[in-house]
Amino acid sequence: MNQGVLTAAYLLAALLFILSLAGLSKQESAKRGNLFGVLGMAIALVATLMRPEVTAVWVILGAMAIGALIGVRVALKVEMTEMPELVAILHSFVGLAAVLVGFNSYLDHPPLTGVVLNIHLTEIFLGVFIGAVTFTGSVVAFGKLRGTFSSKALMLPHRHKLNLLAGIVSFVLMVYFVNQGGEMASLLVMTVIALLFGWHLVASIGGADMPVVISMLNSYSGWAAAAAGFMLANDLLIITGALVGSSGAILSYIMCKAMNRSFISVIAGGFGNDAVDMGDGEEYGDPVEISAEGVAEMLLGSKSVVITPGYGMAVAQAQHPVFEITQKLRAQGINVRFGIHPVAGRLPGHMNVLLAEAKVPYDIVLGMEEINDDFPDTDTVLVIGANDTVNPAAAENPSSPLAGMPVLEVWKARNVVVFKRSMASGYAGVQNPLFFKENTSMLFGDAKASVDAILKAL
Repeated sequence: MNQGVLTAAYLLAALLFILSLAGLSKQESAKRGNLFGVLGMAIALVATLMRPEVTAVWVILGAMAIGALIGVRVALKVEMTEMPELVAILHSFVGLAAVLVGFNSYLDHPPLTGVVLNIHLTEIFLGVFIGAVTFTGSVVAFGKLRGTFSSKALMLPHRHKLNLLAGIVSFVLMVYFVNQGGEMASLLVMTVIALLFGWHLVASIGGADMPVVISMLNSYSGWAAAAAGFMLANDLLIITGALVGSSGAILSYIMCKAMNRSFISVIAGGFGNDAVDMGDGEEYGDPVEISAEGVAEMLLGSKSVVITPGYGMAVAQAQHPVFEITQKLRAQGINVRFGIHPVAGRLPGHMNVLLAEAKVPYDIVLGMEEINDDFPDTDTVLVIGANDTVNPAAAENPSSPLAGMPVLEVWKARNVVVFKRSMASGYAGVQNPLFFKENTSMLFGDAKASVDAILKAL
């Protein structure tokens, strides 16, 4: 393939990636966005394999076939509830690839001198650093989401100073590495520091903030891919990495805004982890229980109903019977809508995907900023598997770890029904005063079993 055709193919692939991102920004166009992305990647792969400098194509195709088989098997096997940890571990692969590409570029490159050599060595150093941070950070995120590691924040003494020290030492090593014309020992020392830095960066962030961490790691993986593109002199990889890195950074900013967190603090790691009152020792009284039949009667007596799903609904896979309830109520003239918090679940957009899977119409799925003003005029709210995202302590208790985080203000409705297995605190480990309010009733048990019982009563 000549250079002109290759450039045209890469430009077309880049355009398709941009259209893919645009499509993924809305539920209605998400499928089309995925198709654009798949088509763009297919063009990019074929064009890359046709480059004159690419040899041993059959070896590459064999490796791709093995990877494809593993990918298809995992994709068919993974549950929607496992998607956050799957995304995290996939990010780690991108980071590891950047590290390997960096060392390969260091060990095998054409003769370079002067400024060109300095630029090449800087690319290698930064690529390995970003890749190593992404790799271990993503592995820790995977472990936290899967429950292998504790979701609590790691509180090492002087943790912020340790992060700063790691950054300063790495910068000094980069200057030395370039000045010495590529001294191997400094590259290896930096790699170890970067691996530890990535591990500590994510380990020091608490479980309640993991949705932000996932989007942050998405950005890191994009910049790692861009760094690999510079080392391989691959324009498309640079463009693709920059698209992923910038879009991930924008998403991180949006998530931080939704959680009232500092964007700079996310990058630094360990935000929101100062010693605060967890609220577990406070006396709230006893919760009021309700039966499935009681909830059905309450729903039938309502004119307006809002359903706020959370990760518990995803675990129970209750989205389909929830939509059946929605259809029955809407058939009787009851206004039923869904209120989605930006960080509901453990992955941005997680709840929207689950509801789309259950064929819930897009026009009744509203974001937090669209639904919050309507709660005072809502007769009944069903909180299905959500906890931290509906916790009034975020607005009422300045000493809470959730203080300042925008939440769904469900407690302002006339009646609130909370679906939970037990009175345990949420992923943030914070007690929820909502459970004890006068207008709140608790429906204990598996979310799907509870929803099925309500559906039967209706």
